[in-house]
Amino acid sequence: MEYIQSNQNTKIKAAKKLTVKKNQRKENTYLLEGWHLVQEAIQNKAVIRQVFATEKYVDERALRGLYDETFEIAPEVAQHLSETKAPQGIFAVVEMSETPVPEKLTGRYLLLDAVQDPGNIGTMIRTADAADFAGVVLGNGSVDLYNPKLLRSMQGSHFHLPIYQGNLMDWMKKFNSQDVPVYGTELNPEAISYQDVPKANDMALTLGNEGNGVNENVLAATTQNIYIPIPGNAESLNVAVAAGILMFKLIEA
Repeated sequence: MEYIQSNQNTKIKAAKKLTVKKNQRKENTYLLEGWHLVQEAIQNKAVIRQVFATEKYVDERALRGLYDETFEIAPEVAQHLSETKAPQGIFAVVEMSETPVPEKLTGRYLLLDAVQDPGNIGTMIRTADAADFAGVVLGNGSVDLYNPKLLRSMQGSHFHLPIYQGNLMDWMKKFNSQDVPVYGTELNPEAISYQDVPKANDMALTLGNEGNGVNENVLAATTQNIYIPIPGNAESLNVAVAAGILMFKLIEA
């Protein structure tokens, strides 16, 4: 097994570039960091091109099938590759995968309109995963799926359910053409409490930007807008908290 102790090694320089969107798209790969995420990639049969691991991990049983693609790295190289202050010391170069949009939209979908905090998006994707949603759509203006902070926040849920990126209006038209109800989130005179939403096995839930909410054009294309009553004095809920409440309520409605 090759031992790499320099940040100037060509493999390390190439891997480091995969934390930047334009390089990810060019190479069709991204850099995954952390033992849990690498395990998730292996267990879900993602295409792994390379693994870089410190001594602590090189003999892990899960990596045995990737021996020829695994390189031992010095701790200082791990620090160089890492996007965190205290790296675990293992990284994988993983091929991007793209799931085709299904012709028939069945199940429950989460649509995110220009949500910009990777922590919020990661929490919502993990919640959608836990609530057995059929997919998540990151609308224009939302954080890119392969953003390093978002990858860490999702904790591998992007291996469990399809994550799409695209124009939400195109998705709205598709849902509407198939008579799938789409719920927006806004407090207005026509909105109803989330507690009054009828059960639907096929539906979509739309949440918006942390500061501005859902775009007006998107809201206008929804079937019904809903809100969460707030009996206390807080002005609003964090978007990820609201998403969690709504997703689990909608699967129980």
